[in-house]
Amino acid sequence: MNIRTAAFTLLLAGSLRGAEPIGIGSRLELFTDSALIESLQRDARRQLHQPVPREITLTMDKPWEGNAVNYMTAFRDGDIYRLYYRGADVVYKPDGHTDSHREVTCYAESKDGIHWTRPNLGLFEFNGSKANNIVWDGVGRHNFTPFRDSNPAAPASARYKAIGYGEKTADQPAGLYVFQSPDAIHWSLIANKPVITNGKFDSQNLAFWDAERREYREYHRGALKGRDILTGTSKDFVTWTEPVFLDYTPGRISELYTNQIIPYYRAPHLLLGFPTRYIDRGWTKSAEALPRPEYRKLRGAKSRREGTALTDGMFMSSRDAQRFEVWPESFIRPGLRQTDSWFYGDVYQNWGLVETKSAIADAPDEISLYLTENTMQERTAYLRRYTIRVDGFVSITAPLSGGEVLTKPVRFRGRRLLFNYSTSAAGSIRVQLEDPSGHAYEGFSLADAAELYGDSLAQPGVEVRR
Repeated sequence: MNIRTAAFTLLLAGSLRGAEPIGIGSRLELFTDSALIESLQRDARRQLHQPVPREITLTMDKPWEGNAVNYMTAFRDGDIYRLYYRGADVVYKPDGHTDSHREVTCYAESKDGIHWTRPNLGLFEFNGSKANNIVWDGVGRHNFTPFRDSNPAAPASARYKAIGYGEKTADQPAGLYVFQSPDAIHWSLIANKPVITNGKFDSQNLAFWDAERREYREYHRGALKGRDILTGTSKDFVTWTEPVFLDYTPGRISELYTNQIIPYYRAPHLLLGFPTRYIDRGWTKSAEALPRPEYRKLRGAKSRREGTALTDGMFMSSRDAQRFEVWPESFIRPGLRQTDSWFYGDVYQNWGLVETKSAIADAPDEISLYLTENTMQERTAYLRRYTIRVDGFVSITAPLSGGEVLTKPVRFRGRRLLFNYSTSAAGSIRVQLEDPSGHAYEGFSLADAAELYGDSLAQPGVEVRR
């Protein structure tokens, strides 16, 4: 079956003549990649959308926190939103930088994903007291990254798992160590040795249960013509395949620092990635015109990149966990902040996507993200919440003069096609179903189609009555 949708602003069409249909069942499909698109015609195009900055959601003003909290993980766990982040503080001097205290992993929780509290966990001592929210203080604390394990075979004692980097010491080799917990608070090592040793690891490395492929998958920092991403798989979370570098379409645009790859919770066959772009143009006139030039020079006095390198957020997606379609445009930019922005380490995005209530009372939930600001400055850092429309990472759009999308033939189950769309008051969308030869099915031509207009996350565009 082929699908053709038409509109004043947009025409979605549907057949590649003679091609074998792509079975999509009844699952949600996003236009984050071009897998279902044969062509974009007239003025139709795919568009990457950017999240909207909201309130400061957590200020890192505790003695064990600091200005270098870059590696955060957030997920919803029943009625609780859980947030893990690094407590670290960096002090810059002309002869380099030092840490004002040891790194620790901290924990916060929330009932709504907006307002966060730091529970007094009483687990680890800091400055002579256990009255703090430190959740882990051992090997792996530099970038300790937990997740709730959805593997049905996982025992209750390992319902939560984590991965973290341990540096080489006299007592331990360098590499990624794995952890388990029954309650997301009390953690222990699964193995006393690192389970992955091929890589660079000084980033947020992560792992999760891939329910589509029924295996654990990890993504970690590597080096291939600069900063890049490696991946491997495991059946038991301990024995991992030799990691391989990702492939990119149309190619790797920039060095990639973090990766933040996760199965999209509404369409887990799609892996979405939110890597941090790393780029260094040196001491240019534009670099000297960025915020706080004198502090920038202090940061770069010993290591130039500390003063001149920049970071922002990117977006990519994959259907096979190995090849990712990368958007060259930024998903998140540092923006117009005039004081502590446009520095290396700025706007690092958390790993994880959570739904939260909209600020508009009668609007549906939206997706929240959390990003660092004031990173590695000589004052307190904080996290700012950003929001984006559910499924709204990439859309097909067109001007009022119209556009058309020719999809590849698809085979789906069910009687309705639902659309997540937003039009202007003058715009609309129409849908046509075609057979593989490109002819409209009776009763499902553009002339028969009702116009869709308005704003909806799941509006029926076609309904088949039998």
